Amino acid sequence: QVQLVESGGGLVRAGGSLRLSCAASGRTFSSYVMGWFRQAPGKEREFVAAINRGGGTTYYADSVQGRFTISRDNAKNTVYLEMNSLKPEDTAVYSCAADTGRYSSSSYASTDPVQYEYWGQGTQVTVSS
Repeated sequence: QVQLVESGGGLVRAGGSLRLSCAASGRTFSSYVMGWFRQAPGKEREFVAAINRGGGTTYYADSVQGRFTISRDNAKNTVYLEMNSLKPEDTAVYSCAADTGRYSSSSYASTDPVQYEYWGQGTQVTVSS
């Protein structure tokens, strides 16, 4: 069982920045692929960013490419999402997720939420115009 707890959400003006954190339980965090997803009111959950087990390979949605950065600290069992140049359309509940599957490719990280077995409760990010 993996428990994930997000923090760092809040209210920010357009153009501002926020840094989200996701702390994970368990002694094998370094073996998890980690992802961030978001869901706005009335919309489906969408992929934001993902990072492979070692942290050297990252993937981003086109809508956040160049503005958001995902990273991880395996010694602290934590994954981060640095969000810059925020826009009102980034307003959503942001959730981190863990994929504990075993993959032969060390660079693997999925953008499909179905691949992730464990989810945090989410943290609200609101960007005002």
